[in-house]
Amino acid sequence: MEKRTNPHNFSLTGVMCSVFGHNFKVTRQVTRHIKEYECVHCKTQATTDVSGNLASLTNKRKEINQSLSELYQKKLSRKRRLAV
Repeated sequence: MEKRTNPHNFSLTGVMCSVFGHNFKVTRQVTRHIKEYECVHCKTQATTDVSGNLASLTNKRKEINQSLSELYQKKLSRKRRLAV
């Protein structure tokens, strides 16, 4: 007997997020103003865009956030060296 699978992958958490909205938690702080978020229920990832709004976290945005984080860390370390 052949086992049937549901191609639509029904998920209760997906229904909860679509009805009540996502419950985002900060997973990574890129800079003081830019953060990466993940929904506790459905694991959807988002980040803040240039305007400060949430946008889905694509591979391109991940690369941008990584570069921004590296530049921000260099800036902070340079400020610390000059302060000493």
